[in-house]
Amino acid sequence: MKTWVAEFARDSTEPDTEMCFDASLFQNAIVDLKKIRRLSRFLEMSQLLCIIFLLLTCCAPSAQTEEHRVRNIVLVHGAWADGSGWKGVHDILIKDGYNVSIVQEPETSFKEDVAATKRVLAQQNGPCILVAHSYGGAVITEAGTDPLVAGLVYVAAHMPDAGENEADDGKRFPSDLSKSGAIKKTADGFTYLDPAQFHEYFAADLSAEQAAFMARSQVPNAADNFKAVITTPAWRSKPSWMLVAGADRTINPDLERWYATRANSHKVEIAGASHSVYVSRPKEVAAVIEEAALHAR
Repeated sequence: MKTWVAEFARDSTEPDTEMCFDASLFQNAIVDLKKIRRLSRFLEMSQLLCIIFLLLTCCAPSAQTEEHRVRNIVLVHGAWADGSGWKGVHDILIKDGYNVSIVQEPETSFKEDVAATKRVLAQQNGPCILVAHSYGGAVITEAGTDPLVAGLVYVAAHMPDAGENEADDGKRFPSDLSKSGAIKKTADGFTYLDPAQFHEYFAADLSAEQAAFMARSQVPNAADNFKAVITTPAWRSKPSWMLVAGADRTINPDLERWYATRANSHKVEIAGASHSVYVSRPKEVAAVIEEAALHAR
């Protein structure tokens, strides 16, 4: 018994190399851990700075573009209509911070319609985007040479060149309306659309009730307006956009596409849209106008 106890006492006093703990290794591990933590914080801070830098560089051009966009928009209606059809487009543009003016052409003569447009242009406090629907396209082609006009937007509109008129241009690609008997004429030389056929040819994607109201409130247009010859087309010297109404029966969509190609216009097409696209699709129309306002200089 004494011998076993003595042996145990002797063994317990000798160091166990397998269980020996090196304090220096522990201290080095702590130092390494602190370095890793500092490196992690550095990397996190670097990532944060990179994100901030990217946000600043991305936002800067956007802010500059916003600052230099054209803020004045002038809207011109077409034949057999008035400015109230622009209500939906007007509301969107106003909400988005644009100054909007709407021309009310008398439709009594092409000369007077151009004069009415120039009268509104003269009221602008800076560059503007001049927008037109239908027959109004011929009007802005003539009036758009005004120095305040930075760009032109044609919404299912005519776009004649110098020496041309929209009546002759329409013969390149005859429309369904031109082949129908829906266009009527008054004794004193004004045209209008048969109210019973207005919905079919002018506003097929609107409700029957809305189309009926537009038919009853349509403004007769002097027949000679369609034969007015363009002198100096504004689109020859200024950027232009063309919105093609894919299901237009008043102006053949192929003519709208042809106009856009000839003028090298930025072209947007809305499938299924009728000639009254400016009424039925105000969001899409406003988007094209805002695109012009951002890029026209």
